[in-house]
Amino acid sequence: MEQTLTQQELDERVAILQRFRSLLEKQRNKFREYLHVLEQQQDTIANEDGDGILAHTELETQILEHITGLQKVIVPVQSLYQTIAGDIPAADNANIEQMQDDLERIRRQVLNQNEKNRELLRAHIKQIRSQLDTLMQHSPYRGRRSIYAENTAVATGNMIAVDA
Repeated sequence: MEQTLTQQELDERVAILQRFRSLLEKQRNKFREYLHVLEQQQDTIANEDGDGILAHTELETQILEHITGLQKVIVPVQSLYQTIAGDIPAADNANIEQMQDDLERIRRQVLNQNEKNRELLRAHIKQIRSQLDTLMQHSPYRGRRSIYAENTAVATGNMIAVDA
């Protein structure tokens, strides 16, 4: 027995499909933007540009907030889409599946690039710590007390005798 859909039901399903597609496209674009930021951040780390690293980190945080917000909307729309997926033409389904595959590929690239950047930062931090240790060991002031600390060793009176 074939189920017939009313025009309203059909319109709702088309609207769900279009909304889901637009959300996936937005998320894919945000992931691409994030990947681009991570690639630029890699160069910034290599150039030891602290201000650039900070700017990229702030931008990265904003993009991640957008991705998280999109994901919160996509999950319920995706569940609606899955309930009507059988009634959607195969070409539209293939288009959605291709977008989801593309999104997953970009997500993996983002994770790989993020891991590369973390390793670069770890190596850079280790190098800076090593330089600081070297400076501290070869400092001419190492082990010396403050010049002000030496002045406090001079005995000073703390009682005053007042005769009336």
